[in-house]
Amino acid sequence: MELGGLRKAVQRPITGLTDISEKRDYGMRLTVYSDYALRLMMYLGLNVGKLATISEVSEAYGVSKAHLMKITHELGKKGLIETVRGRHGGMRLGQDARSIKVGDIVRACEPDFAIVPCMERGAVLVCTIQPACVLKRALSSATEAFLNALDGITLADLLKPSAPLRQLLGIVPASTTAQLHG
Repeated sequence: MELGGLRKAVQRPITGLTDISEKRDYGMRLTVYSDYALRLMMYLGLNVGKLATISEVSEAYGVSKAHLMKITHELGKKGLIETVRGRHGGMRLGQDARSIKVGDIVRACEPDFAIVPCMERGAVLVCTIQPACVLKRALSSATEAFLNALDGITLADLLKPSAPLRQLLGIVPASTTAQLHG
């Protein structure tokens, strides 16, 4: 099956399942910024041995180049990716995918994890029951458990199975590229 047909097949809705919009979503919610950062890191992890450009990643995922430029800059400052300037420049992982925790990527991108206003940094009395309330502590524990769970997942874990992911993203493995140009 050609790549275009594979993408269309993946985008086709699965029949027989309850519409997700009918179910309540009880999970933690990350920003789009974190979503794009995770996707960028996955792309770079699959693109081993080559530099990737923002244009390639933008085209592969159908996301804004402007957003990816901001994310690339931030992840570069944190040492999660390396950028190479110039005509043949691009970006690659700054560390081995096995050593990058998903929790580290999320922490690098999320502005904070204040689920409710009283959890915000420097929050003053924002609720009548705040002095006696244990909700803040319970939500802080839940957030900590969420981040600990993400710390148990590495970028390398997200790259399995790599062959179908590469095919969906249009990434040609470095060894194949060398054979085509060698």
